[in-house]
Amino acid sequence: MFPKSSQRRNWMFKDEAELQSLRVAANKKFVDEFKSRLDPNAQQAMLSAEEEKTLLRFYEFQMRDLCKRFVPPMPKAVIGCAFNYFKRFYLNNSVMNYHPKEILVTCVYLACKVEEFNVSIGQFVANIKGDREKAADIIINNELQLMQQLNYHLTIHNPFRPVEGFLIDIKVRSNLKNPEKLRAGIDELLDKLYLTDACLLYSPSQIALASILHSASKNQENLDLYVTQTLLGGDPSRLTDLIEAVRKIRSSCKINEPPSREVIKNLEKRLEVCRNEENNPDSQVYKERMAELVEDDEERAARRYAKVSRKQAQTEAQLLGVAPLDT
Repeated sequence: MFPKSSQRRNWMFKDEAELQSLRVAANKKFVDEFKSRLDPNAQQAMLSAEEEKTLLRFYEFQMRDLCKRFVPPMPKAVIGCAFNYFKRFYLNNSVMNYHPKEILVTCVYLACKVEEFNVSIGQFVANIKGDREKAADIIINNELQLMQQLNYHLTIHNPFRPVEGFLIDIKVRSNLKNPEKLRAGIDELLDKLYLTDACLLYSPSQIALASILHSASKNQENLDLYVTQTLLGGDPSRLTDLIEAVRKIRSSCKINEPPSREVIKNLEKRLEVCRNEENNPDSQVYKERMAELVEDDEERAARRYAKVSRKQAQTEAQLLGVAPLDT
């Protein structure tokens, strides 16, 4: 389960400062590698780590909207999985190397597969505005790269199962008469938490409990006795840590507005100037690289076919007792 998972071992971090240091390092790595390759205008357009964070926040809202309007309706586990992938990817990669609008849809599509939400690529891109054939190509070309950057750690532990466990326990071991009325408030907080770094800092059970206590507070219900005595058995050391985690989780949702369109428009304009053309589907460099990959695949397929044909000819010749033709 979660304590022994790759998520716990590799994708949980101490605090926001540690996450920020990773993002700054990813930004610096791109700048150091590509700055000398760019012309002066592109160099001046390069984004800072803070500007990248602002742009990613905008695309997180775009991802949330895509998932909410998706047809057929998308399960919560798929949405949570997609956000985990997106946040993990950009801990170690710059938006100047991989554009968020392309990684976003790839994350959602991969999450659909992992969580067994069975939609074809055609059904998937039908939910995307614009050139759907191009979108399908982008997703297929980015999927392996995404999995590699995630170190193939694809199983995500979301807070939804712990929420159900807590609600059952509250029904049995608390004085709350109707725990089901907490669901609206729980969903409200979890939706907001998609747009924070909570999944990289807190366990699914901590997030689940924070959402339940948030909803209880909104409904003017008191679960203090349940948490302190029933859940934690009166252990003051565990209580202090839990209260602090719950407080931080709930407070992380207070700033929940997307960046202004004017700011994003400026960042997008600069990004188009300084992004890595090798990963830009509209660039000639990218198209030539894709064409080379297709040619390589065709050559490998031709070689395999020739090898199989030769082997089949040799087998038939042996059966007929004649010398095989030189192929």
